Amino acid sequence: MSRPSVGDPMPDIAMETPDGGSIRPSDFRGNPAVIWFYPKDNTPGCTVEAKDFTSLSDDFAKAGVALLGVSKDSPEKHRKFIEKQALAVPLATDAAEGGLSDALGIWTEKQLYGKKFMGMVRTTYLLDAQGRIARLWDKVKVKGHAEEVLAASKSL
Repeated sequence: MSRPSVGDPMPDIAMETPDGGSIRPSDFRGNPAVIWFYPKDNTPGCTVEAKDFTSLSDDFAKAGVALLGVSKDSPEKHRKFIEKQALAVPLATDAAEGGLSDALGIWTEKQLYGKKFMGMVRTTYLLDAQGRIARLWDKVKVKGHAEEVLAASKSL
């Protein structure tokens, strides 16, 4: 299976929300959306990224752009992360095998200090109002990323 790219529809796979509900990319149709995938709650880079999106959440809302952060962490860990970091952005859990991150090819084997493990590649997708991938950022560097995504979002 090839990895979806710009112009392709975002796979429509449900994820669990911290309140026990579910959300899928098609829930955002009619408006642009940013879905960013990150490795783990309460780690330095992931915390900065979530806080940066939180600080710009009003600007995204004014632009009519929805936000959603996604990791494999449990809904309970997401609740604690949201509370501890005072996040104002929604998060979702993509823990199921064959989930959205698998379909996107961003849950993959990584290597650190010679040890191999499965992990999330920090990736952000900007979806147009029809649910197609308008832009993607692969192997994201956190510093300045949320601002760059906001600028790109405003051009839709």
